[in-house]
Amino acid sequence: MHISTVKELDELREKFKALKDGLSVTIRVCSGSGCRALGSEDVYNEFKKELKNSNYNVVTDFAECGHNKDEALLSATGCQGLCQSGPLVFVMPSNYIFKGVAVKDVKQIIESAVLNSNPLPSLMFKDDEGKTLCSTDDIPFYKHQKKDVLRHCGVLNFAAIEEFISEGGFEGFVKAVSIKPSEIIDEVERSRLRGKGGGGFLVGRKWRAAVIAEGDERYVICNGDEGDPGAFMDASLMEGDPFSVIEGMLIAARAVGAKKGYIYVRYEYPNAVKSVKAAISKCREYGFLGNDILGYGFDFDIQLIKGGGAFVCGESSALMRSIEGETGEPRSKYIRSTEKGLFDKPTVLNNVETFASIPAIMTKGHYRFASIGTDNSKGTKAFCLSGKVKNTGMIEVEMGTTVEDIIFKIGGGVSDGRSFKAVQTGGPSGGCLPPSQLHLKIDFDELYKAGSMMGSGGIIVMDDYSCMVDVSRYFVEFLLGESCGKCVPCREGLFQLKEILNDISTGNGKLSDIDKLIEIGRYMQKSSICGLGKSAPNPVLSAISNFRDEFEEHIVNKKCRAGVCKNLTSFVIDKDLCTGCLLCKKVCAPLAITGEKSKAHKIDISLCTVCGECRTVCPENAISVL
Repeated sequence: MHISTVKELDELREKFKALKDGLSVTIRVCSGSGCRALGSEDVYNEFKKELKNSNYNVVTDFAECGHNKDEALLSATGCQGLCQSGPLVFVMPSNYIFKGVAVKDVKQIIESAVLNSNPLPSLMFKDDEGKTLCSTDDIPFYKHQKKDVLRHCGVLNFAAIEEFISEGGFEGFVKAVSIKPSEIIDEVERSRLRGKGGGGFLVGRKWRAAVIAEGDERYVICNGDEGDPGAFMDASLMEGDPFSVIEGMLIAARAVGAKKGYIYVRYEYPNAVKSVKAAISKCREYGFLGNDILGYGFDFDIQLIKGGGAFVCGESSALMRSIEGETGEPRSKYIRSTEKGLFDKPTVLNNVETFASIPAIMTKGHYRFASIGTDNSKGTKAFCLSGKVKNTGMIEVEMGTTVEDIIFKIGGGVSDGRSFKAVQTGGPSGGCLPPSQLHLKIDFDELYKAGSMMGSGGIIVMDDYSCMVDVSRYFVEFLLGESCGKCVPCREGLFQLKEILNDISTGNGKLSDIDKLIEIGRYMQKSSICGLGKSAPNPVLSAISNFRDEFEEHIVNKKCRAGVCKNLTSFVIDKDLCTGCLLCKKVCAPLAITGEKSKAHKIDISLCTVCGECRTVCPENAISVL
């Protein structure tokens, strides 16, 4: 089907809306990467079989709705958020959500929730008092969020352009092609949208700079090279709502006069690659990509590029060199990409989440977007919440939400009854915030002032079993392996940071090493060519600033209070707390733990490998660092 005019689009939208309204049952099975890894594809296939056995006409293609009575739409959606509880299944019209669904549970869900609209407590969420929580309106993880960019993720079939159209898809683009390009930029500027890839640069200002730059061609690039450990928002968006990303790129292209766009996706994201590739094909089929789009004389097409997995290619200039077929190395920032970017032509580059934010700004107006958030950070932000927290997954909150609310309201607090120690925001280039900064609001500038950053949106929670020296060492080693090595400050600075942190973690550090770490880190911030090098020392500098006593303890007392650095750790069992449950003895591979049931155990330090498994399983917290 090819749509040639806005009128045809409006007619098709009304048709698809009517089809959706006529459905008696809709079952959404999460097919995000997390749930897929837990077997959601098998669950989906079982629903298809069991619904047919229950005399439903099962429809898996939204475009085929409305041809039979008693239709049940079985939809594979993008990430529904609470990844650790997958596979997740959402049933309409009862609005029930089920967790941990296995193939064996499908028949029971149909009999209870689909045929009779009854809850099924054994597969539903519970509050702290054991009360069953049936819908997302009741579950703290969901009810404390504000979905804007993620409004379609987990709700729509990511492959169904027809369902996307029925929910207002391409309305923002229709508005964009009906006004002047300069008016589009005006709208984005007034919204005060900032780039959500980490830099936080004002999007409207970037677009305007590309328009006034000299050049006969312009390009629009979507950066989907999300490489931060603990971050998967962009991947989930590309998997679960690729059409919103494409619509945002269409609007940007119309605004700056581009005829060609690129979506650069990390090769390690096969599901995202597949989803984006299919969405581009569908958009061409329906006439949203190609020549004379909707009869407005506007030509634009998108090419999918798979990156090789280099972290540095998340940097804008390195990404552009990679698209050109060159080595993905950054260049000095005195040359702006909006002036000379891809193929030395004016180029607009934004990340996945930024482009997905654009359509709603066009349809609902800049006033609405600008009314959300803080004075300097408008709208919402998607995050990946992970680490030592009860509820892990993908979330979206209003800018200005405190770090504490994210961890303790949405995340449910620290897992396993441990105490909160730190939270790392902004990926490997971000900072580690202590308990005293839990009050900080999610805001580009506030996080930067605190020694951290928004980054692409990873939030990693750490408990008291986390060692800040080891955390710093981990991120430095990651960045050292990903550095392109082009400039001396980054290449040599990261190597020196690693060597010093290794010395400290093995008991060979000196007090002067702490000041040396700070000196090297500040030099890197001032002298590195690109953002990777400039921000690489952030985890180390913030850890020293907020946990300096822990560094000093490693050096002076030769002790790792968290029990992570093996050369500085010995475990001991408190005989007054030990109940002799034998759990620690069962997990001790080197047989270093001795003792009988119901009697206090002992650890032979000469045999102990300091793996920490005994402390992890101990229900009485009887094992501590000597």
